[in-house]
Amino acid sequence: MKHYKILAINPGSTSTKIAVFEEEELKFEEVLRHSAEELAKYNNINEQLEFRYQVIKNVLKGAGIILSELDCIVGRGGLLKPISGGVYSVDEKMIEDLVSGIYGEHASNLGGMIAKDIGDRLGKPSFIVDPVVVDEMEDVARISGFPEIERKSIFHALNQKAVARKFSKENGKKYNELTLIVAHMGGGVSVGLHKNGRVVDVNNALDGEGPFSPERSGTVPAGQLLKACFSGEYTLDFLKKRLTGKGGVMAYLGTTDMREVVQESKVGNEKARLILDAMTYQISKEIGALAAAAEGKVDAVLLTGGLAYSEEIISMIKRRVGFVAPAHVYPGEGEMEALAMGGLRVVRGEELSKKY
Repeated sequence: MKHYKILAINPGSTSTKIAVFEEEELKFEEVLRHSAEELAKYNNINEQLEFRYQVIKNVLKGAGIILSELDCIVGRGGLLKPISGGVYSVDEKMIEDLVSGIYGEHASNLGGMIAKDIGDRLGKPSFIVDPVVVDEMEDVARISGFPEIERKSIFHALNQKAVARKFSKENGKKYNELTLIVAHMGGGVSVGLHKNGRVVDVNNALDGEGPFSPERSGTVPAGQLLKACFSGEYTLDFLKKRLTGKGGVMAYLGTTDMREVVQESKVGNEKARLILDAMTYQISKEIGALAAAAEGKVDAVLLTGGLAYSEEIISMIKRRVGFVAPAHVYPGEGEMEALAMGGLRVVRGEELSKKY
């Protein structure tokens, strides 16, 4: 029986995560750190392609992994045009969009580029899986109430869909037969309504829409935000960082470490307790709102992301959303596994890859 080997690649701004799976089993995983001095040689992300390839090749060689034995290479999907979820073959049109940065320049753009580069050298297929730009929203969910602004689907699609598939498989169901609400809770929070295999409504977590989080302000009162923008008291840079990066818990408490916040709330820090309660309150409200969008017909609520490791945070949310549906917890992000399993489904013939 054939045992498929998959290389998963997830580039970040100063690191590259790699993992090798044989079937569902993780065989090797490493985070390759890139120093500021190494990256300073390159004018843009695209120029780092050969450098990152060589680092990956050398580390895999040192680990005794033979590249020619790989069956496919899967990269993290970058900023592309809005597409439906699934596994996509990396083709020339995708590479063109990633290289041009027409939809945005981000380190994750290198995922597809590196995957194709290695795949072409080996004569093996290359894929991306469920990038952040997955857009399956229903038309009714796009309407904002402000005709010049349309709601967008940008969220933690890779983790949300992987968790939804895992829950479905564990319960002997098909993902496209269930209605699920999935809350990814990390530095940012995205809550999606998964209906028959499609995420028909979700908050734009990239821009900070939805519940506030450790790093993001979430949806803020529009009138007051407009006044702040034109008050002359704040720079554009300050407001952008307040919305994403230095908003939310960071703005209130000066930290994004929720373990610290939970501990402080337990020893009598009333402000920490209030902010923790407010964050879980808002996440719960978002889940409740999507339950209404689903007309109350929800099979399960799935709680995932780094914050799902906290029993305190999970219990606070479960207390509020227990009436919606049974809540199940999948801590962590599981990005490398999600990428590899997408490639595995295709090489096994369980799923057809899509064309970009």
